[in-house]
Amino acid sequence: MRKEREITVPRPRRPVVAEARVGRGRPAGRTARGRRRTGSRERLRYWVDRTVVRGVSALVGWLALACLAVVTPASTLLVWTDRQAPESFGGKLAAVWRTAGQTLRLGGEAGTPLRFALSLLLALVALLYVSTLVGIVTSALTERLTALQRGHSTVVEDGHTVVLGWSEQAPTVVAEVLAAHAQRRRGAVAVLADRDKAEMEAELRAGLTGGAARVRLLCRSGRPADPVALTRIGPATAGAVVVLPSDGRPEPTGTSAHDAASGAGAWPDAGDAQVVKTLLALRAAAGDGEPVRVVAAVRDGRFRDAAALAGGEGATVLDVDDIAARLLAQCVREPGLSLVLEDLLDFAGAELHTLHDSRLAGRRFGAVRAGCPDACAVGIVRAGGGLLLNPAPGTEFGPGDALVVVAEDGGARAVGGTAPAAVDPSVMVTRERAGAPRPYRVVVLGWNRRGARVVGLLARGAAPGSSVDVFAPDGRLGTNGGACGEGRGDGGDSGDSGDSGEDPGAVPVVFHRDDPLAAATVGRIDERYDHVVVLGPDRAPGADQPDDHTLVTLLQLRAWEARTGRVLPLVAELADERSRAIAPAGPGADLVAGGRLVGLLMAQISQNAALAAAFADLFAPGGTSVRLWPAGDLIRHGAEASFATVVAAAARQGACAVGYRAAADADRPPRHGVRLNPPKGETRCWAVGDEVIVIAPADPDSADAAGGRSGVDGSDGLNGLGGANPG
Repeated sequence: MRKEREITVPRPRRPVVAEARVGRGRPAGRTARGRRRTGSRERLRYWVDRTVVRGVSALVGWLALACLAVVTPASTLLVWTDRQAPESFGGKLAAVWRTAGQTLRLGGEAGTPLRFALSLLLALVALLYVSTLVGIVTSALTERLTALQRGHSTVVEDGHTVVLGWSEQAPTVVAEVLAAHAQRRRGAVAVLADRDKAEMEAELRAGLTGGAARVRLLCRSGRPADPVALTRIGPATAGAVVVLPSDGRPEPTGTSAHDAASGAGAWPDAGDAQVVKTLLALRAAAGDGEPVRVVAAVRDGRFRDAAALAGGEGATVLDVDDIAARLLAQCVREPGLSLVLEDLLDFAGAELHTLHDSRLAGRRFGAVRAGCPDACAVGIVRAGGGLLLNPAPGTEFGPGDALVVVAEDGGARAVGGTAPAAVDPSVMVTRERAGAPRPYRVVVLGWNRRGARVVGLLARGAAPGSSVDVFAPDGRLGTNGGACGEGRGDGGDSGDSGDSGEDPGAVPVVFHRDDPLAAATVGRIDERYDHVVVLGPDRAPGADQPDDHTLVTLLQLRAWEARTGRVLPLVAELADERSRAIAPAGPGADLVAGGRLVGLLMAQISQNAALAAAFADLFAPGGTSVRLWPAGDLIRHGAEASFATVVAAAARQGACAVGYRAAADADRPPRHGVRLNPPKGETRCWAVGDEVIVIAPADPDSADAAGGRSGVDGSDGLNGLGGANPG
């Protein structure tokens, strides 16, 4: 092998400069190699500086040494110059000690000027020492209090719930989890977000009442994706961890300023990638011990599988946009459903519970449902982890199986010790619910990134003759318009009259480029339509809040109703729950705060992981879900009947009744006539317009049944509720 030549570069010679010679011929203040020599005074100062910056203990130590260096010599001079001082050396040392200990007295010595000056010096040193010591202690306490106020202290709890991140769901999730802990009368809730601690506490505490206000709420400031910050909230000892996607998103590229402000285009939320990163950091901070129950949410379904992988075994990942779209579509088919779902998901009143009772083994579900004394039975959780929602009456309970019920918090029993409430078969009616679905014609006002999913769910499996018309301004549809062509006719670039595809057998989806904020656009609604859906634009930096546009559109709809005398079933999407109180909508409108409902869902799953499968079924298209049946399909109109009779009548038609909605109270907030799990022995007159809340499968020929079980995103059938590691 050829050897490389080595070339040695000679070191350049230093120029010879005439210098003044001092001492042994070296430059003044320099060593033989030309570097400046550091003096002893500078070295001492540098050593003191390095020692002082070590903390409060170093400062106190230096202050004590400095005081002793002055007090001890001065006290010694006072004693040795005192004619009345003890003669012995030990006595003089004791006098020096006493003098040094009495330095706090001011001007105590009298006599010669020297004694007076030394006494005054001691008093001034004592004053300096005490004042400096107080300042150091005060500074240390201030720093500690500042650190506590900034949320940098460590949480030492066990079985608490951890909430990571901040989004529109944060106040809802925290309030519901606090309510859940208040029912158990133990635990705490720790929140870690990149926000000011005082601001978080003020926002989260606002509106809390009752037991929830007494539960410990621990807010900490820090990045949820930072493993060091995560260790401060004790994730390894937490009972559950909830990970929220942030509300922020990057500025869109390649779009106009108007499109950016109006939410045109569809791109993943910037917070979704942060959720995946937070889940990875959580695994690193929690260690490889007992797995932590994790509930996370993403807005873009493409991140759902990655989040499930990062969350590990048993993690539940929710697709926020997919669930919100399903809620809107279900409310179109079941007017009034939003109020029922909100009542079912929150921790106030009745909600889903799992009851464990060894006496259930060997019993049949139908008998348990009929005899359940203070709850409405709706399903079975198998000991092996499976779940059956609305099972057949003959389904038997196995050893270790649990009963899923809708019940009040605590005290519900799976098996009662008293006789069940009386049932009156004479008032029951049986009406055939199967049949051809009724076509519906929906007008959609506005557009956002969930618009394509909403339109797709409405069009899927709809009856012949159905149609969907979308009114949105130019630039809003963007690629979303093309995304609607999913097994149905989708509109292209249309003029005032719109344009629709001609796919045979598909529901025509027609796009009209009109501004839903204008009265002229709302005025185009005519007798062809029987449902209205209002969608607000997505959040965007520098743009108005989405609810601003929604409220204006609702105001135009109210004016249209006043002019025409027609009131159409209305479903409106709200970004802020507080907008519901000022929304100009009629009492029968479904004002769906999707963020709040998703927050309620996350809180429920975080406190009971077994309910994840139940909620996945309830929100699945074509599956067993919450429905509103006319009371006249079960009980004769005008008849007096107990709720136990309603439960028995619903069971005869393959459903589990869990409550009702009284038409007479539909205009009375906040429940609007909705009542879950009423007493079985309660008797009332079932009038025209009353509805029974049931958990039942879709009618065989309905649009829901035609939708099938698969999700819009083609996932594993969980439909927005991601389960364990998909790998």
